[in-house]
Amino acid sequence: MDIIKTLQTELNIKYAQAEAAVKLIDEGNTIPFIARYRKEATGSLNDEVLRALDERLKYLRTLEEKKEQVIATIRDQEKLTPELEAQIRNAMTMVAVEDLYRPYRPKRRTRAMIAKEKGLEPLADLILLQMAQEPLETAAAAYVSEEKGVETAKDALAGAMDILAERISDDARYRTYIRRATRDQGSLQSSAKDEKAQSVYENYYQYEEPVRKCAGHRILAINRGEAEKILTVKIQAPEETILRYLEKQVITRENPYTTPVLRAVIEDSYKRLIAPAIEREIRNELTEKAEDGAIRVFGKNLEQLLMQPPIAGQVVLGWDPAFRTGCKLAVVDGTGKVLDTVVIYPTAPQNKVAESKEILKKLIKTYGITLISVGNGTASRESEQIIVELLKEIKEPVQYVIVNEAGASVYSASKLAAEEFPKFDVGQRSAVSIARRLQDPLAELVKIDPKSIGVGQYQHDMNQKHLSETLQGVVEDCVNKVGVDLNTASASLLEYISGINKTIAKNIVTYREENGAFTDRKQLLKVAKLGPKAFEQCAGFMRIQGGKNPLDGTSVHPESYAAANALLKKLGYQPEDISKGGLRELGKKIHDYKKLAAELEVGDITLRDIVGELEKPARDPREEMPKPILRTDVLEMKDLTPGMVLKGTVRNVIDFGAFVDIGVHQDGLVHVSQMTERYIKHPLEAVSVGDIVEVKVLSVDLQKKRISLTMKL
Repeated sequence: MDIIKTLQTELNIKYAQAEAAVKLIDEGNTIPFIARYRKEATGSLNDEVLRALDERLKYLRTLEEKKEQVIATIRDQEKLTPELEAQIRNAMTMVAVEDLYRPYRPKRRTRAMIAKEKGLEPLADLILLQMAQEPLETAAAAYVSEEKGVETAKDALAGAMDILAERISDDARYRTYIRRATRDQGSLQSSAKDEKAQSVYENYYQYEEPVRKCAGHRILAINRGEAEKILTVKIQAPEETILRYLEKQVITRENPYTTPVLRAVIEDSYKRLIAPAIEREIRNELTEKAEDGAIRVFGKNLEQLLMQPPIAGQVVLGWDPAFRTGCKLAVVDGTGKVLDTVVIYPTAPQNKVAESKEILKKLIKTYGITLISVGNGTASRESEQIIVELLKEIKEPVQYVIVNEAGASVYSASKLAAEEFPKFDVGQRSAVSIARRLQDPLAELVKIDPKSIGVGQYQHDMNQKHLSETLQGVVEDCVNKVGVDLNTASASLLEYISGINKTIAKNIVTYREENGAFTDRKQLLKVAKLGPKAFEQCAGFMRIQGGKNPLDGTSVHPESYAAANALLKKLGYQPEDISKGGLRELGKKIHDYKKLAAELEVGDITLRDIVGELEKPARDPREEMPKPILRTDVLEMKDLTPGMVLKGTVRNVIDFGAFVDIGVHQDGLVHVSQMTERYIKHPLEAVSVGDIVEVKVLSVDLQKKRISLTMKL
């Protein structure tokens, strides 16, 4: 198989692009580095396409290895024919290779094997000839042998039928047809083990849907119901169609003695050997597809969450709400440094509201707090009530935001949090995390296992390795898109930078602590275990503000410094002008990029990137994202009435809709059919996590705590 050609076709890119990308990956370059600094070679393939290419490349290479193993095994058995080898080499999936390998695969002892050991294969061949002139029992009598354990003609016939059933089952052509027929005409059915039992799976108690139309979120829900022993699930195949097909293939002539036997063989082969295996395969296939879809949605949601704009330069009060143990507060300055931590008890059972307000007023005055970041967990509603009352009592302009605290407790109990705040308890660490995730969501959320951030569905049911790899890739892409300040970034942020692992990230922080702030990117080469290759991969994503070289504060890669300096000189600028922000008109002075690029010995795309970066040094791509909604008043679920129009934040996007926070502590659901006037296949075509949207209330169910919303205003 020409892997490059396959990648080109599947990803709809040029052959040269696929070839260059594979070469760069094989040379040990990371996806963020290739996407950002090797655009010339790949024709500007973005990180999404490159990740898909990388994943597919691994699959196709594993497939090629599997083919070689299978061919070698069959060759060792001296059963390899040129036709079979060609079929294996042309197979495009693991399933196709497995089908062709099935007859030659070492099996555990089957009924057919035992029958062969008893010498019944010639009888099986005789039946298959379909030329019998007398009842088969007569021919079978010749195979009766006490020594071989064949006691009667009936036993001999049964053994021969087992041999034929296995032959039919092992035929790759039949399997391919049956798999396709089951996929195209079969249906997925689920039923309740106990119809009277109440559960969240009631929609699936008597459920049937064509296999080809099964939606991912329904597959995952049905799988979970089955795992929890509430549902029984099966695939109903078009049995009659399949049996008629097999009869056409196997029964080549009508014979009164062999035809009924072969019909019985075909039915046994299908029901006992083929159908259970095909059902397993198709269910695995459906699950895999559903998981891939859910992981893709999770990745998109995570990206939007990580790329939320930071609220810079404000003193924030992080508020981790609770009842019995009190609300933990942490005051954090504009750089994320913790100034103070306090515990107050305004909620039940203590209800020390007046005392808590006094403490809050004092904190606001002392530290100049302008923003309160409240976690959306237990007691959040009661905490918000108190904050709103407090804001009406004070003159200072303070606003508050309800923050999704998913994962804050995971972080606060982690080894990383204990290293960062050894003297704080779990609640204090959680309050700091809630404050910081508002100031710089990316820097804070990278400390938490992406699976715990709570923007997916069924994440605990799926292939954890695939999920982790995908989410790691998303975090990596986000961190590298934004870049990091080399002198302030934590080890947990640095480890996501291209070319940097956990050990090197810690070594960078250690070097910083021992030698003071970095003043030059080249100093990175003095960091333990950070060699020239790692430097090449990471340098462009590390920024140094106010260092020796103004270019170190931009995302221009050190390999392009000579070209950048020559460009500045040619257009009459000094490197110092970069940090003064005086290069906003740089691009307008260039009339012919191609000519200038050739002169500076860089590619056209690279030159355009350098110009863009010098015009807006270290610009933050998150600035273009919608800012969080800051509140000063409270709304309760009982205040909602149908027809009310509100602004809200998209908290989670799933296959059938999106959950929107409208400030009442219960996210409302906008069903996919209520998103736009035009038809859309998936909610992600209309919204992303973090989007600020205008919604209208359709209905409110206080008892079930359900809010139905529409974006069709």
